[in-house]
Amino acid sequence: MRLLDKISIVLCILATSFTACDSGFEELNKDPNRIDEISQSSLLSPILYEMASYNYLRADDVTFDFMQVSLSHPSSGTDRAHYYMTETSGEGVWSTYYNWLTSVKEMYEASVKFKDPNSQAIALTLNSWLYANLTDAFGDVPMKEASRAEEGILKPVFDTQKEIYTRIISDLETANDMFITSQKLTYIGDLLYNANTEAEGVLKWKKFCNSLRMRCLLRISKRDSEMNVYAELKKMVNDPVKYPVFEKNADGAILALSGLAPQLPPISRPQDFTTGRAAGEFFIDNLVAIDDPRLPIWASKAKDLDGKNIGYKGIPSGSPITQTFNYTPSNLNQTLAKAPLNIVLMTYAEVKFIMAELAYKNIISGDAKTYYEEGTKAAIEQWGGVVPANYFSNVNAAYNNTFERIMLQKYLALFFNDYQQWFEYKRTGLPVLPDNGGLLNNGKMPIRYQYPPKIKRMNSTNYQKAVENMGGDNINIKSWWEK
Repeated sequence: MRLLDKISIVLCILATSFTACDSGFEELNKDPNRIDEISQSSLLSPILYEMASYNYLRADDVTFDFMQVSLSHPSSGTDRAHYYMTETSGEGVWSTYYNWLTSVKEMYEASVKFKDPNSQAIALTLNSWLYANLTDAFGDVPMKEASRAEEGILKPVFDTQKEIYTRIISDLETANDMFITSQKLTYIGDLLYNANTEAEGVLKWKKFCNSLRMRCLLRISKRDSEMNVYAELKKMVNDPVKYPVFEKNADGAILALSGLAPQLPPISRPQDFTTGRAAGEFFIDNLVAIDDPRLPIWASKAKDLDGKNIGYKGIPSGSPITQTFNYTPSNLNQTLAKAPLNIVLMTYAEVKFIMAELAYKNIISGDAKTYYEEGTKAAIEQWGGVVPANYFSNVNAAYNNTFERIMLQKYLALFFNDYQQWFEYKRTGLPVLPDNGGLLNNGKMPIRYQYPPKIKRMNSTNYQKAVENMGGDNINIKSWWEK
């Protein structure tokens, strides 16, 4: 078992511990102000820290392999880079997400009880963020009846993905209307935006809410005829006063971890981040082709057998296990696992690439090239890179009026952003990834987790209904928004 998997299990245990600890505070203390402080302060920061950390690990252990960013090296052939998945692959994801969705529900209920609209809106935003990832990873999942064991609901029904996204988009609209940007958070500590101390903190939460809504709407754009996706996106873009979104990198939902307890990095030993790993050839070659300033920030140089640097060179992802290499490949830099560390929830660059796609498809006015270049610059600067004046003079970096070019730069911009590269690949089929001859599953990238075996046993009736609605329960079953 890889160390990252062990860490994921520990995070699941921690999630349960936080929830259990929070549940008794209300009975122990009868001071209304004290209850409010404990109920909300003790929930928001653990939710943010634990879910951001867990998603960071999933980016490294799942998304990187699928999307040819990095991979196990040497490989046994039974890894995600070769499209190897089992029915238990999603167990930790399922349990961790639902543990923390329960905490989000408790936060929302406390916010309603104590008439705190800003923390209520934050809870709706977090709930939407987590459920969007969960349904994108599995398909139909419990939502309306989830986290209601105290009401005697131990076998929740599965909501369809359409029902889930309908609620997400509605909840984010509700949250947008609920934020009071002139007020700081009163009783609640905020690890993401410091909205309890900083004047613009609540406004940044509102921008995150609306930026997330744009992501979710675009994700289901194949269902435009049912959901009026493009009309909603156009309405949001055309009314930035009502629907403020990220306008600069400083607005982005990026969790900064100091490295001091309790803000420890998800991987305790940076060397474990690179041990038994190598950078993917596709990822490295695309960065080299555009002479990208992020390359030395993200990756190390390869070496020949004599130990001499030979520039940046990855290895082909999903290649036959019999293939050998006469060089030590590039790897991702250990600094990506060292504190101080930034963990990405959603970025300003992603918003610009959403707008670039909408402009390319003539959904909104504006120049797709401008949005593309703004998104690319933002993505580079987010990582501390400096964009050369001639960056877009490179034919491989210049906007060429194709959707493929937009999605290639968006792929790079979504680096280390939980599952987003994978989800966008499922939506668009881009970027086109090479088949290097050793892929399992008939060369098809898995597009979902199977439901965990424990769900099949413990909630079999509702599981069977979900499987019937989905059309099966295997890694190749398309969910509603993919069809």
